[in-house]
Amino acid sequence: MKKNMSEEVEYLNYIYKNAEMGVVGIDDVIVKANDEKFEKLLKKEREEYLEIAREAEDILKKYGKQNEEVGAMVKISSKMMSEMKLLKDNSTQTIAKMMMEGTNKGIIEITEKINAYNNTDAEIVVLAGKLKSTLEKNIEELKKFL
Repeated sequence: MKKNMSEEVEYLNYIYKNAEMGVVGIDDVIVKANDEKFEKLLKKEREEYLEIAREAEDILKKYGKQNEEVGAMVKISSKMMSEMKLLKDNSTQTIAKMMMEGTNKGIIEITEKINAYNNTDAEIVVLAGKLKSTLEKNIEELKKFL
């Protein structure tokens, strides 16, 4: 393991939380999805985020640490924002746009972390890259529903 294990644990927790927010965001809107293909896409993306979160959790266990979950207030705030945005218009296009906005935020944040933690265990670097490429792919898939 590296000298500064706390940075790697911090990085892994960030990856975990980013993936968890993907799940939370999808959970907030999937009940409003009224297009079968779109709902199928959201379910697939949710599973991808869960897989990344599990991988981060497994690596954290190797460090003898546990994952830090997204706080309850963040989850409640996300749900309230989603509900407010979808009050007027809960079309597939609106939901896709919301998901793209959250995903873009995730891309920006993981890119910042990749640049900041460039001297990290290869296993963590690979997982961060997987998260980033998953987010980028999801943006492309969501564009089809605009």
